[in-house]
Amino acid sequence: MTVDSMVSIVSAHPWVADARATPGDVITVWPEPAATRAGPEPGPLLREHLDHWAEVYDWVYQEAVGRHSDDLDLSGWRASDTGEPLPIEHMREWLSCTVGLVLAQRPRRVLEIGCGTGLLAHRLHQHLRGYLGTDVAPAAVQRLEKADLPRTAFVQAAAHETATARVRAAMDDAFGQGVTPDCVLLNSVTQCFPGLGYLAEVLRQALAVVADGGTVIVGDIRHSDLLTAHFTWLEQSRDPDVGADDLRTRIRAATAADEELSFSPRAVAAVLTTQGRPVRVSLHARTMEQDTELTRYRYDIVLHVGAGSPEVPAPVRRIPWSGQVGADLATTLRAASADDPIVVSGIPNALLNDAPTAATPHALRHAVRELDAAVLLDPHDPRLLAVAAPATGGLLALEDLVGSGPATGPEAHEPLAGFVRRRLPEVLRDHLRRQVPGTRSPRIVVADDSDGGETP
Repeated sequence: MTVDSMVSIVSAHPWVADARATPGDVITVWPEPAATRAGPEPGPLLREHLDHWAEVYDWVYQEAVGRHSDDLDLSGWRASDTGEPLPIEHMREWLSCTVGLVLAQRPRRVLEIGCGTGLLAHRLHQHLRGYLGTDVAPAAVQRLEKADLPRTAFVQAAAHETATARVRAAMDDAFGQGVTPDCVLLNSVTQCFPGLGYLAEVLRQALAVVADGGTVIVGDIRHSDLLTAHFTWLEQSRDPDVGADDLRTRIRAATAADEELSFSPRAVAAVLTTQGRPVRVSLHARTMEQDTELTRYRYDIVLHVGAGSPEVPAPVRRIPWSGQVGADLATTLRAASADDPIVVSGIPNALLNDAPTAATPHALRHAVRELDAAVLLDPHDPRLLAVAAPATGGLLALEDLVGSGPATGPEAHEPLAGFVRRRLPEVLRDHLRRQVPGTRSPRIVVADDSDGGETP
């Protein structure tokens, strides 16, 4: 059978927009945009990406290798540099930071999308009137249902299924008929998303369901501006003597092979600009004491949604960081008030910067522990920190994030394109074998000028 004949068969596959014979008896294909559609219903190729992660985590939760107790199941939590489980005390502090961020918003009804083993459910439910957790992994949902935690409910659902009748019915059971959550929480789940299109769909549904004056909290985000720094750290941890040229090669390879989503605050602002509700944003540093990838390269976003949420303060008294300011930070911030907020900015993060005046997020949090204050991330340079008092003094408008300030890295690293380049040729080779049994399939590649990414 000729290559041209096989091109015709490949072209007829519903996941293919176009296919051509290219030099070397290679079939080059362009994916059908509908196959990678993000929403409202995911396209089939994108769904395969989601199903892959669902299967991974269901297996991890069934194995329960990291299960220390009913309320501390750390299965799947391993350090990227060593492959070893992350220290228990570090994970306890990681949890404490997230719980503190959630409770600081004073929620009464929480919808957690991607609740996993219930690390947050176990720590939040006693503070709430109602909690609903969703997860794609049946093993996780079944175990949490058996735990019978007061004022909680759980349902198996993917992140893009918040608007489905199944999840709406579960919300009615958890919160009351027609009552909506005042906090939607996605913590340490976005790394499993295929790309920004899917993130936009999930956030669109979250913003549609959250009550006025409520929050959408996206936690433990991998920051795309720090992706190169992260892989540099990993490679040097594994091989301290690696040369500069080899290091650059390894970083490029690691980035290309990276199967997890990372994104900057700019990307979040961009995907939110088309939704109709007013949104204010605060960007929070991770403030654990131990120096790990969870402290260095991740951050939290709190979206304050609709009428009744705090306004962006104006004016704000901005004080540039210096050694002198740092020596008495708490005293400086005690002069702040709701009508006269203070933001100390331009603080070099000592985990990422060796400047003489650098400070760690943990040290800053400790310095202001008795104040209504927040340790924040600079919106344009994640190597810099800020401290706001009161905490609402650090609120930003979406316009403060979109397209302004010097970007220090890509807006996002989206794994779907790499997944499509691997998976679509496999599907098409199987398609050829079924259509023409016994025929040897030629090499099939996804076109370089096709990003393989999501469509709206």
